[in-house]
Amino acid sequence: MAPFASIAPSDYWMPQGFEQTDEATLPEAQRLLPADVRLELKRWWLAVPSNNTRTPNWDIASTCAIEGRAGILLIEAKAHDQELIKEETGRKNIEVPASASARRNLLRIDWAIRDASAALAEDTGLAWALSRDWNYQMSNRLAWAWKLTDLGIPVVLVYLGFLNADEMKDRGQPLADDADWQNLVKRHSRVLFPATVWNHSWMCGGQPFIPLIRSLEMPLSDGVPV
Repeated sequence: MAPFASIAPSDYWMPQGFEQTDEATLPEAQRLLPADVRLELKRWWLAVPSNNTRTPNWDIASTCAIEGRAGILLIEAKAHDQELIKEETGRKNIEVPASASARRNLLRIDWAIRDASAALAEDTGLAWALSRDWNYQMSNRLAWAWKLTDLGIPVVLVYLGFLNADEMKDRGQPLADDADWQNLVKRHSRVLFPATVWNHSWMCGGQPFIPLIRSLEMPLSDGVPV
C-alpha cells in the first residue's frame, strides 16, 4: 500500500495462505494485536460479549509499518458492484422476541458507530454520518479503523476491488477498471462522508488514519490465482 504503508516478512497477517484461511475478527486476533487492545475493542463494540456473539470479520488484516510506526492494515475486498449495492441498507434488526443481551448489544453498536462518526468529524473537520441504519458495513469498517487510532494504533484501511472478475457475472457486474471501482466506492460512501476522505492521510487521536481505494486484477486459472 505504498507510499503509506509497508509490510515486511516479519509481519503477521490473516488469513495465511490456503491452510490457515480464517479471516480476522480483531478482538480474537492474537497474532495482530496485544491483549489489552483486543479486550478494549470487544468492550467498545459489545455490551454483553459472549462466545456466540461475533464482531466484524476482515477479508485481510496485517501488521505493518505506517509512517515509521507499528500499525495495522485492514482490507475489505469486493469483486462486483452488487457487493456494495446490497449493503446500502442498515444492520438487520434483531428478531422479536430477543434476549436482553441482544438488545443491549444492538444499542452498544449504534452508540459505537455514532461515537466514531462524531470523533472523525472533529478530527478531519468534515461532515460524517456513519450509521448502524444505513450503509452498515462501510460504517462499521470506518468505525473500527477509527477506534484503533483511538487506542494508539495507526491504521491503513483499504477498499480493494478485484478487476475483471468475469467468473462473478452471475452475481453482479464485474469491476471494469480502477476508475469504475473508485466511482462505485465514492457513490456508496457519499451518504457517510465526503469523497475527499479517501486517498488521504488524516491524523486521528495523534495517529495516522489512511482510508484508500485500490484495485487489482488477479486472473484465475481453474479457480486458482496465477
